[in-house]
Amino acid sequence: MELNDTNRPLTETPVENTPSVSVPPIEETENVTLPSKLTKEEVIQRLKEIDEDACNADKQEIDALKQNFYKLHKAEQEAARKAFIEGGGKAEEFTPTPDPQEAEFKQVMGSIKEKRNTLTAAQEQEKEENLAKKLAILDKMKEFTETPEDTGKRYNEFKQLQQEWNEIKQVPAAKVNELWKSYQLYTEKFYDMLKLNNEFREYDFKKNLEAKLHLCEAAEKLATEPDVVSAFHQLQKLHQEFRSIGPVAKELRENIWARFKAASTTVNRRHQQHFEELKEKEQNNLDQKTVICEIVESMEYDTFKTFADWEDKTQEILALQAKWKTIGYAPQKMNVKIFERFRAACDEFFRRKAAFFKSIKESMAENLEKKKALCEKAESLKDSTDWKETAEILTKLQKEWKTIGPVAKKHSDAVWKRFIGACDYFFEQKNKATSSQRSIESENQAKKEAVISQLKALDEAGTTDEATADKTRALMKEWNSIGFVPFKEKDRLYKEYHAVVDRLFNKLHLSATEKKLSNFKSGLNKEGNLYRDREKLVRTYEGLKNDIQTYENNLGFLNSSSKKGNSLVSEINRKIERLKADMELVQKKIAAIDEALSKE
Repeated sequence: MELNDTNRPLTETPVENTPSVSVPPIEETENVTLPSKLTKEEVIQRLKEIDEDACNADKQEIDALKQNFYKLHKAEQEAARKAFIEGGGKAEEFTPTPDPQEAEFKQVMGSIKEKRNTLTAAQEQEKEENLAKKLAILDKMKEFTETPEDTGKRYNEFKQLQQEWNEIKQVPAAKVNELWKSYQLYTEKFYDMLKLNNEFREYDFKKNLEAKLHLCEAAEKLATEPDVVSAFHQLQKLHQEFRSIGPVAKELRENIWARFKAASTTVNRRHQQHFEELKEKEQNNLDQKTVICEIVESMEYDTFKTFADWEDKTQEILALQAKWKTIGYAPQKMNVKIFERFRAACDEFFRRKAAFFKSIKESMAENLEKKKALCEKAESLKDSTDWKETAEILTKLQKEWKTIGPVAKKHSDAVWKRFIGACDYFFEQKNKATSSQRSIESENQAKKEAVISQLKALDEAGTTDEATADKTRALMKEWNSIGFVPFKEKDRLYKEYHAVVDRLFNKLHLSATEKKLSNFKSGLNKEGNLYRDREKLVRTYEGLKNDIQTYENNLGFLNSSSKKGNSLVSEINRKIERLKADMELVQKKIAAIDEALSKE
């Protein structure tokens, strides 16, 4: 580099003086690709191989292996912790089992570190020795510039000093610029003194110009290098080479430096832009993860009263955890903090869930005893022939059943079948014994067969106008208003009716909700089973109502907390609309059962 280059501030700082760019380390090393799904044994084995030649090891690979090991180690501890909590243990009482492989891992890492520290110390010592050598060369060069006599004769000696200078490698970073400036100063002075020997001077200028032009071309090609980080590091090496080359003709110095500096500016700008984009992406990831944390933290635990409530929320938590895994890393200073925040919120959820299940075990046992008592009462009445009074008593028992809370799942089906079996048996016997009821059911059969005939006629006519649609709806309404038919004919009529209705629905494009409601009304069970069906629908309705309230609360929270949760907001709005439609259909089904019960 020429003297006038050293007298101006460098826009593109040489590698030794380049300030470190703030590149947040992430959980996976960026520039080292490890085989996927390494086990801890494979990580340790690879580290042992590196230990055999630790002085030439790649630090990024070592860091990546270290992160991979502790990621697996942490995953094992989390799995053990989860199993401990699910087994009834308290989270704060969990103590991880010592990992025998961790000791071997630390031993190998310690060996590698010791060898690399030894190498670093040797390199620092070598740098100090190189510094002393270069200072001695500078003293000789200074002596040459202070004794102008016989400059031409001392030319070869000066070139030998330059060669020795270039053969000396690294020196302490703090001394690089100072040495470089002195070297360039004395080189310029010496060449300026060579006026009596232009032949040597012009030959040197020509060779230096060729070398610097080559470096300019190499720097300009780096502008198209796909890997901007690699391009940046290559540029630093080009800067070192550029500085080690002697001067060119005075009239070319400004142009050659300007060309090299312009190429450097392009590479450095791409390098800086790369990390600015990475920083923006990581900030966006942090915003998304913050929204997820806020959703989990805003859970209204007081509203979770049933197993179904907790199960629904558990699925929501698992979905959020799956979503979390698809989001990239947050900025380094926040990455661990935001993960700990999310894990703490999830831990709180599962802690409360475990406490809920534990607290209701006794309650479920009491509920089971109460339901068994109702079973015994129903069973004692199932053979009664006092139809009216017994029917009223069993109806009251069914209403009382609905007021009793849940029982353990392993007993739920059995105790329900026992109770409803006794009720169904009584009502079936009651129906058989009531001749007038059989007469009504026969009339109802005839009415329903007449409706089927009319629907078939509409189907065969093939018209699809609004009048046909209205007529179809009217016949469906008429069908639903007709009472029960003989039990043995129920399935046949049901299949014939729905076969023709389905064909008409497809032709007339009637709504799916109308079809579902029509199917439900025509398939209502008799007598005692209506209470069971209504109980299930009421529970479903309350569950849907609670889900809508929860999503609306979350929606309000998102709108006030984050401007970057638009995708989550849209998804929650869609869920709310679907839930409202489902709740409206459930309401209509309950009304249909109530209408059927009022006709008894």
